[in-house]
Amino acid sequence: MSGTAFARAQAYSTVAIALALYADIFNTTSTVEGLFGTAFAVVQLLIVLPLGRWIDTGNAKRWLLGGLALNVLVFVGYAMVSTVSHVILMRVLQGVGASVLWLTGSTVIGEIAGGDEQGLWLGTYNQVGAFSSLFGDLVGGALLALYDFYVAYAALAAVTLGAGVLVLVVLRDDPGGQADSEEATGLETLSSLLSLSTVRALVVFRLGLSFGKMAVITFLPIYARTVFGMNPFVVGGLLAGGKLTKALTQGYVGELTDRVGGKHRFIAGGALLYALGALCIPLAEGAAAVFPEVTLRLPAVAGAPAGSLLLPPAFFVLGGAYMLCGIADSIRLPASMALFVEEGEQFDAVAGSMSLRSVAWKVGQVVGPVTVGIIWDATSVTVAFTIAAGFIAVATGVFLLLYAGPTAAPRPAPGD
Repeated sequence: MSGTAFARAQAYSTVAIALALYADIFNTTSTVEGLFGTAFAVVQLLIVLPLGRWIDTGNAKRWLLGGLALNVLVFVGYAMVSTVSHVILMRVLQGVGASVLWLTGSTVIGEIAGGDEQGLWLGTYNQVGAFSSLFGDLVGGALLALYDFYVAYAALAAVTLGAGVLVLVVLRDDPGGQADSEEATGLETLSSLLSLSTVRALVVFRLGLSFGKMAVITFLPIYARTVFGMNPFVVGGLLAGGKLTKALTQGYVGELTDRVGGKHRFIAGGALLYALGALCIPLAEGAAAVFPEVTLRLPAVAGAPAGSLLLPPAFFVLGGAYMLCGIADSIRLPASMALFVEEGEQFDAVAGSMSLRSVAWKVGQVVGPVTVGIIWDATSVTVAFTIAAGFIAVATGVFLLLYAGPTAAPRPAPGD
């Protein structure tokens, strides 16, 4: 399972840097760049609910193998793109593969974990993904800087095929088991889940959070490349800082969440900290007044000649902002996933619960990037990221109000 998380997260990070290069090559507007994020999300919004049902009632091992195979085909497609429309098409297909791997993996981990250790297991699983994402930022960025798209995508395909071999050889059939096909993630079950105040609060919260967070994820590497001219490896290092803080702390925070309790407080605190990180991003415009320009001397590596690497002042502001966002995610993610798993277990529909979690995210993910891109084109970077942070803050307040509300449906008794 860690192998699938590694392959999925590494691919996501490397492609994020490649998208910044595509934006530069095709000289796109912020609105079109927002479509890079929207295209990835819109297909996930359409498939995630039926996908949750199929995973709950089917063989998770086969779903994992199918998702990995699709990702390999996507890398081949990315290597062949020649227009912006080709890039958007590949983002759609990548969205399908990512949904299959994330939803299946999270469901399996949530079901095999002990009831009082879900925060730890899910946090550790996410920690693997965070380390892989960091690896994708550094290695993927280096490959894109030193070689070309073909080499980078070949490396991603090799890692993904290796993960597929691990799943095929090591993972048993039906990991986590199958739920009843008449009940799991059907409309009645989803309605029952939504009748719980905890699920309603989480769903509404993720709508606003995804709007703001996806603006950061989509535009931060593009902003670094197109406005400040950062080298792909420098962009990778910038993103790696946020992944490093997320990777180092998430497992510990997951265990702390299990021990301390009050998961809603971890969720709210992490979200507000992420909003603060988003607000810091536009400060990069004035970074030269505080930070110097730094030049790193690089030795010859893997046949590439020796050279230098320029770190503009904006690198330090953007890096600090994204590291803050990484810490914020470490605080929020284990608690959020554990709450969704706990609620889903009440109806034997963990994947159904996780699919609701994903659907709520996809709505904001579809609307957020393109909306922020339009706002950016019409106003400024400061206005765009301030609005993104505002959505996160408002969503957090609404979440706390709804979470404290009455539960509309009683939990089923054990054995029901």
